Amino acid sequence: MTLAQLKAFLAAYELSSFTAAAGRLDTSQASVSELVARLEEEVGLRLFVRGGRRLVPTAAAAELRVHALDAVSAVENGLTAMRSLTSLEGGVCTFGVLRNAAYYDLADLVQRFHARYPNIRIRMVGLNSGLVASSVASGEIEAALVVLPVPDEGLVVKPLFRDEVLYASASRDPRRGPVTIEELAAADLVLYDAHSGWQDPTRRQLLERAQLAGVRISPAIEVEHVETAVNLVANGAGDTIVSRAIAESPGFPKSIHTTGFAEPLHDTIALIRREGGLISPATQKIVELAERTLRARMRSGRPA
Repeated sequence: MTLAQLKAFLAAYELSSFTAAAGRLDTSQASVSELVARLEEEVGLRLFVRGGRRLVPTAAAAELRVHALDAVSAVENGLTAMRSLTSLEGGVCTFGVLRNAAYYDLADLVQRFHARYPNIRIRMVGLNSGLVASSVASGEIEAALVVLPVPDEGLVVKPLFRDEVLYASASRDPRRGPVTIEELAAADLVLYDAHSGWQDPTRRQLLERAQLAGVRISPAIEVEHVETAVNLVANGAGDTIVSRAIAESPGFPKSIHTTGFAEPLHDTIALIRREGGLISPATQKIVELAERTLRARMRSGRPA
């Protein structure tokens, strides 16, 4: 049983004529008659009584019609959904962003995208970069913005720009100069991204430096969000690390001073996608929008 046979049957049923059905399907009368004959052979029952100028459907045809309509509709709906993946008139856009996206002018990325392409559904995931990278590698997300380093097996990585990571403290005098990894390890630290822990890309860089220096980093407090960590630091609970974009944001507490590291530390913002995977046009558009936003921010050098 083929889709062509079902379409020929439905057209003949509705129009009561092989000739009329052929006109609708843009084919010949003989072709429609042959398709219906093959369908009758497939089901083992007569579907039409042929005689006179009209086709008379049998009880078997009436029973088959309901299921044939469902089958043809399901296929056509599937084709429409697939076509939407190659256009911007529908479909789903899946995109991941780094957790602190708001500090890189990406807070309204979804709103801007939706205003341009209102018929596209958006699924935006904003977690720690390590978790986002895993979702891209598994195919759950088509593409994402992340902070490097992340496990890159099976991924295509496109670095965009670097943002310096600073030591933030309400009590340390910045005139003491750059912070060493030994000083950081000895401090009372308030670190964020508690769920990801040392899988967090920035933390991984610190851990590698600490191991090379023979010291151990043990945070006194771990929280999930950078804003919580910054508030704790402002209240004297300890010190933390922040990117320059965060330190230069309007809401950053004036009581907190930031200092660079003796060996400068950077977050590298990158676009990633699955190696060999196809990106839908919708996701490609949001990737382009995100990249333009980040590059514009990099050129301007202004606070987030």
